[in-house]
Amino acid sequence: MRAQLVIGNKTYSSWSLRPWLAARHAGIDFEEVPVRLGTAEGAARIAELSPSGKVPVWREGGLVVWESLAICERLAELAPTLWPADSRARAVARAVSTEMHAGFPAIRSTLCMNARASGRRVTLTPEVEAEIARIEAIWGDCRARFGVDGPWLFGPFSIADAMFAPFAFRFPPYGISRPGVVDDYLATLRADVHVRAWADAAAREPDVIEAFECGR
Repeated sequence: MRAQLVIGNKTYSSWSLRPWLAARHAGIDFEEVPVRLGTAEGAARIAELSPSGKVPVWREGGLVVWESLAICERLAELAPTLWPADSRARAVARAVSTEMHAGFPAIRSTLCMNARASGRRVTLTPEVEAEIARIEAIWGDCRARFGVDGPWLFGPFSIADAMFAPFAFRFPPYGISRPGVVDDYLATLRADVHVRAWADAAAREPDVIEAFECGR
């Protein structure tokens, strides 16, 4: 039976983007199962498919895996190149991926992921500015130490890039720009064929969820 990835709206669901992008880059075949967030129909579908009541969910035969990073780890078991080959690089990639998974609450609440938005304006609090600075430091360190063999954080695409991919739709809509590593890495993300495909699909979605329309 073909594996399934249950995902939310591509406009808004940063958590869904991460394993979707990892699977696409790894060439892992799966059926995309979209659910409409913020609707009664979507809530019922998620309750049916997800033990946690959230998206994304990976369904592979009798195996059900939830949480984006856990799904990415499962994908890496199917496609080991999703983590860097070098053990030291791999350790750092796991560290920054976990930090992204667990942290940056000010960015999450202020700079909502929105794959359709542009020209939004929000107030950048000191907490948001500090988290942006931390993102810049992570990207700069990874690129400087491990990124010589390609345009991604660790050279070739890895799960770390999947975890940070939503910034392609978190920074530009709000005019967040930092010359150097931030703008360069955002350009890499936004030029990626799979990220572009995600954005194109988001542009065709009809739903508007006001809670995720930051800066309007």
